[in-house]
Amino acid sequence: MLKAKFFSLALVTAGSLLVTQTALAYGAGDFFARGGFARAEVKSNNGSIEGQELDISNKNGFTYGLGYLFHDNLGIEFNGSETLEHRIALKGAGNVGKIDRMPFNLMLNYYPLGGMNSQWQPYVGAGINYTRFSGENISTPGDRLNIDNSWNGAAQAGVDLAITDNLMLNGFANYVRLRPDLEINGSKVGEAKIDPVTIGGGLTLRF
Repeated sequence: MLKAKFFSLALVTAGSLLVTQTALAYGAGDFFARGGFARAEVKSNNGSIEGQELDISNKNGFTYGLGYLFHDNLGIEFNGSETLEHRIALKGAGNVGKIDRMPFNLMLNYYPLGGMNSQWQPYVGAGINYTRFSGENISTPGDRLNIDNSWNGAAQAGVDLAITDNLMLNGFANYVRLRPDLEINGSKVGEAKIDPVTIGGGLTLRF
């Protein structure tokens, strides 16, 4: 977790050493696109399957986003990541399978410095998450693992650092409360407490 927390900070700090004078002003009517890389870290206690403690691995992946400001201080953003493959392990049994997770988020963002020229443009957001699960696999012969797709609440915070009038470095963190049911052969056997915190960085292009 510690390495992931410093990933975005290092990216933005490096940019601030390169650019010190450029400023930008987010405003109503602006569109933007984001692209980057992030680490999704799940909570430490991942629930259980038939009484056995469950462990779900962290995962790195590429992220994307597209947004629009309809007010100097308010905007909407659709973002997500590539499919993330998480390993599943049980205490005392080691790795027993995997799940593929693809998150999609629709957020309402607040920009406290919107409309004002600033090198830094922070934002916070809240919204809904849809998570699609696929590729569920468990190593027990004859057993079939299933996790239903789910709707969840989501929150995020981030900052853009101006390089030019239209290009920015971006650092962000988001959280989703994600606790889908686990089924084996059609019967519920537990709950996966994933609750990922995703921390990363990349570039934002305003147009």
